[in-house]
Amino acid sequence: MIFSLGKKAILAGALALIMLTGGALAQAQDTIKVGILHSLSGTMAISETTLKDSILMLIDEQNKKGGLLGKKLEAVVVDPASDWPMFAEKARDLLTRDKVAVVFGCWTSVSRKSVLPVFEEFNGLLFYPVQYEGQESSKNVIYTGAAPNQQAIPAVDYLLGEGVKRFVLVGTDYVFPRTANKIVEAYLLKKGVAQADIVTYYTPFSHSDWQSIVADIKRIGGTGLKTAVISTINGDANVPFYKELAAQNISASNIPVMAFSVGEEELSGVDAKPLVGHLAAWNYFQSVDNPANAEFIKQWKAYIKDDKRVTNDPMEASYIGFNLWVKAVEKAKTTDVDAVLKAIVGLSTPNLTGGVAKVLPNHHLTKPVLIGEIEDDGQFQVVWETEGEVEGDAWSDYLPESADLISDWTDPINCGNYNQKTKTCLGAEKSPEK
Repeated sequence: MIFSLGKKAILAGALALIMLTGGALAQAQDTIKVGILHSLSGTMAISETTLKDSILMLIDEQNKKGGLLGKKLEAVVVDPASDWPMFAEKARDLLTRDKVAVVFGCWTSVSRKSVLPVFEEFNGLLFYPVQYEGQESSKNVIYTGAAPNQQAIPAVDYLLGEGVKRFVLVGTDYVFPRTANKIVEAYLLKKGVAQADIVTYYTPFSHSDWQSIVADIKRIGGTGLKTAVISTINGDANVPFYKELAAQNISASNIPVMAFSVGEEELSGVDAKPLVGHLAAWNYFQSVDNPANAEFIKQWKAYIKDDKRVTNDPMEASYIGFNLWVKAVEKAKTTDVDAVLKAIVGLSTPNLTGGVAKVLPNHHLTKPVLIGEIEDDGQFQVVWETEGEVEGDAWSDYLPESADLISDWTDPINCGNYNQKTKTCLGAEKSPEK
């Protein structure tokens, strides 16, 4: 009898545990988890913290609309702290421990390349919101920032049209500046610029002592030919760089700087008055005047509760990516990654410049290209823009190792680096050096 009662107690306890566990699982499944993988500390926090806040705002707005597939969205925020191996660790945790349906994250290309094997191993989905160097196309990534033909090449064309004959390429020492500058150099040579008139400098992340490099720029720009700087400096190193330009009286009228990684957020930390007229190439500026952008800015300032906070291009790319993911999930009627990836190609959503962002078979988007001049309030005046959207090209036409490659993640090609001449898919292990 005692054994019988003990057995019943054990069975009752086991049943209770099963019910409790089942209840917890049911509760966990009541939300759709959204991973946010942005540096909130370290050298890139100046740029990435805003993107974390942007996604939180978009999640909040979506939940006010009733969520997605009848469930609320739940943000899972992690801080990889500008530590590139940490990005991979945090990505693994998001996919395997937290079971997120999607991740919005990364800024630098080195962080993206660190997480890429993780997303491909566990079949995760990453929306990457920053301009980058191209030479890559992963099935598991939607590239909502600009490829080189949507930023670097139009920027060079603009400078050439302004009579620039000598180029100083200054960048942070990692994959994006080195590859982007390789493409820029190849394009400049193709356009007839002499090799001797292309000078390159690289510095570490968080570099602060710009005196000698800026002195070199001043010397190079004072030797006859009209000179411009193309800047791929990332993160907090931009602040001392622009301060040193002002200290050495380098202005846009004598040596203009065209930045690929400086927007409104980075300029909010410096006195912009000495920088008036310097340039940036992006696909969006806060100053763009249309109703959709005005509403987005209003929504952002209300959410963040700070009228001084600005918007910028990677925020718009995050906005576009989030809206495309929502549309794809609604179309697929599931958050399953394979189903979402199949549904998302061909989808479009309004951008904030008055056009449309469409997902191409290579997992890049259609985007307008804008050149802006810095104004004294840290905003940009648009001085040039494309007539319409430009299709993002994953593989540069100006490098011999990639000139014959395309990316197409739809059948029958279904390949990120397809050689059009040999009609073969190179595969990740044989892709050109990135």
